[in-house]
Amino acid sequence: MSLLTIDVGGTSIKYALFRKGALSQKGSFPTPTSLTAYYEVLTELVKNYEQLYQITGVAISSPGAVNKTTGAIEGASALPYIHHFDIRGELEARFVLPVSMENDANCAALAELKFGAAKGMKDVIFMVLGTGVGGAIVIDGKIRHGQHLFGGELGFMLMDDTHSFSELGTAIGMANRYKARTGKDLTGEAIFNLAHAGEEIAQEEMTVFLFNVAKGIFNLAYAFDPECIVIGGGVSQAEWLIPELEKELQKMLNKFRIAPFLPVIKACQYRNDANLVGAAVDFQQTFKAKVSD
Repeated sequence: MSLLTIDVGGTSIKYALFRKGALSQKGSFPTPTSLTAYYEVLTELVKNYEQLYQITGVAISSPGAVNKTTGAIEGASALPYIHHFDIRGELEARFVLPVSMENDANCAALAELKFGAAKGMKDVIFMVLGTGVGGAIVIDGKIRHGQHLFGGELGFMLMDDTHSFSELGTAIGMANRYKARTGKDLTGEAIFNLAHAGEEIAQEEMTVFLFNVAKGIFNLAYAFDPECIVIGGGVSQAEWLIPELEKELQKMLNKFRIAPFLPVIKACQYRNDANLVGAAVDFQQTFKAKVSD
C-alpha cells in the first residue's frame, strides 16, 4: 500500500510517500492563508504524486479536534478556515481518493504505538511537553477521543488550586517563572543548563518542572493504568529527563505507600516524522487497510 501522508502545521505543510513502513519523497511548502489556496495546493500535490506512484489514499495529520464521524475539525487552531464543516468530505471529492484525518498529537501517538517506543502495546498514554502539555490516550490500541473530543488534552489538568499542567509542566512555563524572579529572558534549555551547573534559582525552577511532570505522570498512571507513558516534545530527548522523573516518582511512591508500582515512562522515538507516520497508521485503522511493519 502506498499513501500520500500530509502533516498540516500552522506555518508549513509537510508531506511524504508512505510505503513498506517507511517515508520517502518528502517535501514541504508554506501553509496557505485561505481555504481556496489550501484546496488548490493539496489537490495539485495529490495529482503530482498520482502521476508517479499508485496512491491508494491520503492520510492527513491536522491541528484541531478532528471529529472522525462528521469529517469536521472542531475546536480552534492557527488555521481558522479549516474548521467547523465537513472538510474531509470536501477533500475526498477533490482528490477522488479515500481520505483519513486525525489530530496531530494523536497521530504522533499512533506512530509510537505502531513502530516506536510503545510498539506492540495496547494501552498507552502519550504526553507532549511543548508550548503546553498535549497528548493522547490510547486504549486497546485505539485513540480515545472522548465525549467532547478533548481526550488527551492533558494540559488542562489542575496541578494545584490555580495552575494548570501546561503552566507548571513545560520548559516555557519554567522560563517564564525564572524571568519573573531574575529579569533574565532565557530559553528553557539555557535554564536547564544553569541548573545542572548549580545556579540556585534555575535549580529551584527545574525542580518545580520535574515535580509537576512527575505528578502528572503519577496521576495518569493510576487513573488509566497504561502499559507505559511515552513522553514527546523537544525536552523528551534530554538524557537526564527520564532518570530525574523516575527519582521524583520514587519519592511519591515512598510517600504514598498504598501505591504498588512505578509507572513505566519512555522517551518517544519519532520526532519530526511522527505525525506523517501516525497519519498512515490512522488510515489503516480508518479503512482497515494494511500498513507494512
